[in-house]
Amino acid sequence: MVTIREVKSNEKELINEIVTIHLNTFTGFFLTFMGRGFLKQMYQSYCDHDESGLLVAEEDGKALGFLAFSSNFSGLYKFMIKTRLIQFGWYSIGAFFRRPSAFMHIISAFLKPGEAKREEKYVELSSIGVDPNVKSKGIGSKLIDALKDKVDFKKYAYINLETDAVDNEGAIHFYEKNGFVRERMFETDEGRKMYEYRFGERNRLN
Repeated sequence: MVTIREVKSNEKELINEIVTIHLNTFTGFFLTFMGRGFLKQMYQSYCDHDESGLLVAEEDGKALGFLAFSSNFSGLYKFMIKTRLIQFGWYSIGAFFRRPSAFMHIISAFLKPGEAKREEKYVELSSIGVDPNVKSKGIGSKLIDALKDKVDFKKYAYINLETDAVDNEGAIHFYEKNGFVRERMFETDEGRKMYEYRFGERNRLN
């Protein structure tokens, strides 16, 4: 039986399993390029930060998928810089020498929360991944349902996420199937076309 729960800060081995799922799921993506050490620090930060969290889907003690979220994305990034600047810097150096353009991508990523400030409070679904070997079990939908149940929609206006707008039909269908509504399309500084999706209390009632 698949169960969903929040990862505790001291579950280092479980966080390592989640990093493995990330590496196997997001091949060719920027954060994967940053490497295992960088990702371990990042997902550990989600567990340590008071307004963020990391959900895991498990079966028989094995991690099958994960979902990272934050209700204060700007605060999370400041927390990462304050508590893990040396670690992130160390792992970024390796990426910089492998691909110099990576450094500017890192700077852009850490500046993003300041650009994304809004008047209303919301929860950012920042990352979701499922072991490629178990993708037919509905693990991703179970993780999203768990996040919907966790969010207090009287306090937060919606759950927000961003995903690629090009060559990403599978993910787009998945989010729309799970009740997310497309809010807008935008383009990053690097020219990457993105969709922003939202899920609010009214979507739950429909």
